[in-house]
Amino acid sequence: MDIEELRAYCLSFSPEVEERFPFRQFKAAQNVLAFYISGHIFCFFDINDLTHVTLKCQKEKIDELIAQYDYIDHPYNGNAKYWIGIDAHRADARLLKKLIKDSFSIIVDKYKKAGRQTK
Repeated sequence: MDIEELRAYCLSFSPEVEERFPFRQFKAAQNVLAFYISGHIFCFFDINDLTHVTLKCQKEKIDELIAQYDYIDHPYNGNAKYWIGIDAHRADARLLKKLIKDSFSIIVDKYKKAGRQTK
């Protein structure tokens, strides 16, 4: 999956999905593009390096995914208890899309259940 496919897929979930470059103040992270729903990130990656697409993941699935797929690992930057890192160049496109959708759903479900909508 390339940058444009990945971007289009993340934006396809809802008209409320926002994309931003939230880390511009950090030289090493200036090109990190993040996708938000309800004011919370569900996917982020460096637009020049898709070897570390970072996604929210159910914590009980993280170890299993890392053991099963050599292109899934702990996130480059994020809490390994809640996030995974995926090499988008090597990943199976169907699995990558499923994991992105799951990440989006985790955020939506969390804030819908909590009755919180933040921006």
